[in-house]
Amino acid sequence: MSLTPPLQIDVGTGLLIGTPYIPSPNQDPRPPGASLDLVVIHGISLPPGDYGGTWVEAFFTNDLPSDHHPFFQSIAGLRVSAHAYLRRDGRIIQFVPFHRRAWHAGASVWGYRPACNDYSVGIELEGCDEDPYEDVQYERLAQLLAALGAAYPTLADAAVVGHHDIAPGRKTDPGPHFDWVRLSTLCERVLYRGL
Repeated sequence: MSLTPPLQIDVGTGLLIGTPYIPSPNQDPRPPGASLDLVVIHGISLPPGDYGGTWVEAFFTNDLPSDHHPFFQSIAGLRVSAHAYLRRDGRIIQFVPFHRRAWHAGASVWGYRPACNDYSVGIELEGCDEDPYEDVQYERLAQLLAALGAAYPTLADAAVVGHHDIAPGRKTDPGPHFDWVRLSTLCERVLYRGL
């Protein structure tokens, strides 16, 4: 039995109902005619391996102070975002409406199609390559994927991939500890039996 309520998306606004929304300036309209048929899973923590702070939110809103930590200097000036950020305690923060283009994938290709930002949803998990993800993150991610499939039929059977899959050699997230089999099993529970 789930400890968290199911998720729903308001298709008119592209926002998760009842979820905090912090608009990122790093977004724009999707290209005309772009399909929405890929979900990209990322891992992020700022500084790397440090959890629980608000630096990711600051990064996605272009408010990260480059002088606060040496790592922040290396990403100063980058303009990135994600549609949703899933904290280690299962809380979700949304930064970009799902029908708009978030700047999460960078130079990327899925199959023969470049520019994955055009046709994908980007979900960031609070984590890093060195640590396993939390149980509640998998549960909430499965619920979010189910909500996306219910709101956007083209996402119901979409490929769900890691950042490393669309930018091999350039990106490694969500990392070797991400349990794809576990996510698949949870997605089946959400779809067929509910959590």
